[in-house]
Amino acid sequence: MVKEPRPGRVKTRLARDLGMTAAAWWFRHQSRALIRRLQDPRWDLVLAVAPDRDGMVSRVWPTHLPRWAQGRGDLGDRMGRMLRAARPGPVCVIGADIPAIAPCHIADAFRALGNHDAVFGPAPDGGYWLVGLKRARPVPPALFAGVRWSTQHALADTIVTLPDHSIAQIATLQDVDTIDDLPMTNRGTRAT
Repeated sequence: MVKEPRPGRVKTRLARDLGMTAAAWWFRHQSRALIRRLQDPRWDLVLAVAPDRDGMVSRVWPTHLPRWAQGRGDLGDRMGRMLRAARPGPVCVIGADIPAIAPCHIADAFRALGNHDAVFGPAPDGGYWLVGLKRARPVPPALFAGVRWSTQHALADTIVTLPDHSIAQIATLQDVDTIDDLPMTNRGTRAT
């Protein structure tokens, strides 16, 4: 899931410390590097873009990859839409602001779905960087209902929306919300 990397529209908490332009620049380059890294013949890579109109025609994202508009609603509404829209079989949704994601993490998630109904890649802050479903049965209509997004409760709240599902967890990876979350090598001078 990617947003058009425009100042003031992406990574707003990071922008408080780094500045709006620098935060948008970081997200643009982070997302592009992630997309390059994750292109792999073992899975289909689709970009879920926002905002819908701008994302669908953006020149920022590779033109050879399919794009789906995320649509309206909160993060849960948009992720649920992507999970339901994918072709039959296992599917994973990831965020684009996790610098350490590698193909081995995605392979681990799909491997976990061989024996589980759902898989999560936890983040240290109580959220998660990946959610995947085997989809051997329909996606629960209440998936993501009542999740307290951007809090330490996001993962636990989401798991509650998957009753009677076997759940696996893979590697814990850091997402980037603030300057303190950036790898030391990516920290520049703070904007004034």
